[in-house]
Amino acid sequence: SEKKPPQQVTVNEECRKEKQSPINIVTNKVEYKEDLKPFTFEGYNTNQSSLWRIENNGHTVKVSLSGSAKIGGGGLRNKYNAIEFHFHWGTKISEGFSPGSEHSIDGERYAMELHIVHRKEGFSTTEQAVADQEGLAVLGFFIKVKVSCQVRSQKNMSSLPLESLIPAKENLTHYYRYSGSLTTPNCHQAVVWTIFQEPIILSDSQVENFSKKLYFSKDETLHMTDNFRPVQPLSDRIVYRSDVSVVQPPAKALLVVPTLIYILSLLFQ
Repeated sequence: SEKKPPQQVTVNEECRKEKQSPINIVTNKVEYKEDLKPFTFEGYNTNQSSLWRIENNGHTVKVSLSGSAKIGGGGLRNKYNAIEFHFHWGTKISEGFSPGSEHSIDGERYAMELHIVHRKEGFSTTEQAVADQEGLAVLGFFIKVKVSCQVRSQKNMSSLPLESLIPAKENLTHYYRYSGSLTTPNCHQAVVWTIFQEPIILSDSQVENFSKKLYFSKDETLHMTDNFRPVQPLSDRIVYRSDVSVVQPPAKALLVVPTLIYILSLLFQ
């Protein structure tokens, strides 16, 4: 009988286009853009209107949100509703952590990266939003490991204000902006990306939990590690900066975020 050729995995055509994410941000090539002012955060300081649904969806940890929190300003031409957040991470190695952030700054990557995904007001589904080049706005935060820092668990909380997930607002004025895509198929080029300079800090043991206690499948045969997409060519795109003209020193080490610890306690209990 005639042998059939091996099945080939096809890459979605959108993933081959020229405005893909993530990217490496080369700081001496970014351009200052005056309208990249501070963001406005609506509903970020109150508990979400519904319970958070925390799930391992087979390629990341995803938390679904109600859409009641919004962002504006920050050079965005519209307001956007927060619909979910998720994480990317690397692998625990004996000496430390193999970096798992998707974006990099001058070639440097961090242990993890948090993405808060927002959908433009007026759209009721992500399918509608990805047809618009600015249909989605993603806030990206690097997560840095701090060895043996103290953390608090908040298992008794069902939902939390989104602002407790991220650095203080006064530390969110320094960021990079570019037009890109989702980092998973179908890789729709519909994302206004914001990458903040100020990292979130987690303990080494909490970061290790991601690669040690999560699996890609229900049979728990393969640990979920290195769930990031490699950097993509910048092509002719320009990366803009806000008012950060020089590398700023990090804020005091107070960004060990209880919200993240709470999420981990639910996943890893």
